[in-house]
Amino acid sequence: MTCSACRTAKDLPFAFSMAFQPIVRPSTGEVFAYEALVRGPAGEGAASVLGAVTSENRYAFDQQCRVKAIELAARSAPAASRLSINFMPNAVYEPRACIRLTLETAQRVGFPVDRIIFEFTENEEVDTNHLLNILRTYRSIGFATAIDDFGAGHAGLNLLAKFQPDIVKLDMDLIRGIDHDRARRVVVKHTLAMLAEFGIMAICEGVETAGEVAVLRDLGVDLIQGYVVARPAFESFEAVRLAA
Repeated sequence: MTCSACRTAKDLPFAFSMAFQPIVRPSTGEVFAYEALVRGPAGEGAASVLGAVTSENRYAFDQQCRVKAIELAARSAPAASRLSINFMPNAVYEPRACIRLTLETAQRVGFPVDRIIFEFTENEEVDTNHLLNILRTYRSIGFATAIDDFGAGHAGLNLLAKFQPDIVKLDMDLIRGIDHDRARRVVVKHTLAMLAEFGIMAICEGVETAGEVAVLRDLGVDLIQGYVVARPAFESFEAVRLAA
């Protein structure tokens, strides 16, 4: 398959759009980035779209998600904010070939490449060498890279030993109820220390309460994301500010 197969959405038998959820610095309350999250064309949940993704259309879907996210961000995102895009490693055949449409889109709409973060979830089992090739290629082009759901997936510490991304997103199961759970606080504290030693920014996902925010601030976490800040907003970028 070549990249020409993904240049239009006509290959997809379904429509979709994006919602955007802010990622915030708890130390200042300022927005650091917005994560693009798949939604139906009228704001329906992600499951309504992802259930239609197959091995035949996965490549086109992955490519068109990037296009849609960048186009919407260029149109409406606050100035200088970053855009975090999820990608499917198993939908990338050759990194430099498969990134062409992304680069063309960013250039066409005037969205700087150095404001784009590509994140992948550990929950997708993928050949490690293939994944490392993608991550190293993206970094060489100027994109930031992130591991999502760290602590809950396949790659874990083995991948981190081979490649240090710009960002690691700690899985929400480690964060939920951390203000009432000493074991979670210990795990997160030492994970943050390890990431800091690597020079990696940490994002704590799924933060829902003021108590969780208070603990994460005390632990010195870099960034947080979750309903306590804002829910994903359909095709818009909430100008939120977490109370410092």
